[in-house]
Amino acid sequence: MKYFVMLGDGMADRPIPGLSGKTPLGAANKPTMDYISENGELGLTNTLFEGMPTGSDIANLCVFGYDPKKYYTGRSPIEALGLKIALREDDTVFRLNLVSISTDGEFENKTMLDHSSDKITNEEAYELLDAIKERFATENRSFYRGVSYRHIMIWRGIDYGYTMMPPHDILGQCIKEHLPAGPYGAEVLAMMKESYELLMAHPVNIARMEKGLRPANCIWLWGEGTKPALSSFPQEHGVSGAVVTAVPLITGLAYGIGLDTYEVEGATGDYYTNYDGKAEACIKAFRDGHDFVFCHVEAPDECGHDGDCELKIKSIECIDEKILAPVKKYLDDCGEDFRILLMPDHPTPIEARTHVIAAVPYVIYGKGIDKKSGLPYTEEAAEKSGSFIPQAYSIMSRFISE
Repeated sequence: MKYFVMLGDGMADRPIPGLSGKTPLGAANKPTMDYISENGELGLTNTLFEGMPTGSDIANLCVFGYDPKKYYTGRSPIEALGLKIALREDDTVFRLNLVSISTDGEFENKTMLDHSSDKITNEEAYELLDAIKERFATENRSFYRGVSYRHIMIWRGIDYGYTMMPPHDILGQCIKEHLPAGPYGAEVLAMMKESYELLMAHPVNIARMEKGLRPANCIWLWGEGTKPALSSFPQEHGVSGAVVTAVPLITGLAYGIGLDTYEVEGATGDYYTNYDGKAEACIKAFRDGHDFVFCHVEAPDECGHDGDCELKIKSIECIDEKILAPVKKYLDDCGEDFRILLMPDHPTPIEARTHVIAAVPYVIYGKGIDKKSGLPYTEEAAEKSGSFIPQAYSIMSRFISE
């Protein structure tokens, strides 16, 4: 049996008046998603929970079948694993975003304009991070390159003990109520303030502003955590598996649970990514002998954070046409039994521009799945189906059961 997971990050949404009350899923032309929904088990499930961060880390742990209340130790350590950073038990790991904040007024009264600094390029980001490293690195504090605006800081030998705010959760808001606190909060805040002065004067940002782009003018630390201890996915489920993604967080999860990863040239983690290359990588993973392939596409989530409804619809259509359809065709033609799991990790509504806690639509299709919903793949149809799984981390065992 072959198993394919198609994960559209942030794909779920809320009804939008400008779409006649439809969601982006409802408005998108997605014949393959609708086909497997009509001919499979369609329902709703919870991937995020009250009292825990509303992030892709929690949600994707659930989709892979891990109870976050048992396994979650913070987002950033998972991303660090994805960047192949060796972690020690006394490391506190932070996600470091290069963000754009407003340039007027006192630091505390500035506004969070963009958590991604207009999707800053790797080359620009690395120059800025080198400047940050030169200024702030110490014997116990290290900085590591990631992708675009996403990077890592490790602070050894501290017990931070304070939850920091993700920058994508406060877009358009004053940062004053969301600044770091706790025992080391003053030191972190001092770094952030100094980074603003340093980065505003950096040649990379001067050149960006001359081009009409937002400057990556501040570091924003969040997602703090310690080294995780995750059990082996192949051992638990008896399959050989691989993951295709452009996002260090998902790569880190793959490493942490013992799955192989396939890199795709031109995969970016946003709408302008190599969809065709991801499909080819998924098919190659199956041909290489893997029983289980997990394909993660970040594009709908980034479009949700940007409040871009048109691109979110197009990203869903690209996932359907350029990834799900060719992979399904390969599975149809390969001569082996198979199943497909289709779902988002969480909603990222256009109106909210951030993750929200709400049930998401899932579909299980293929060998041994006798339910046929007869309904298209939308949030509304999933609710009408009557199928509900309270905790998404139980889906994987059902999906891989014979």
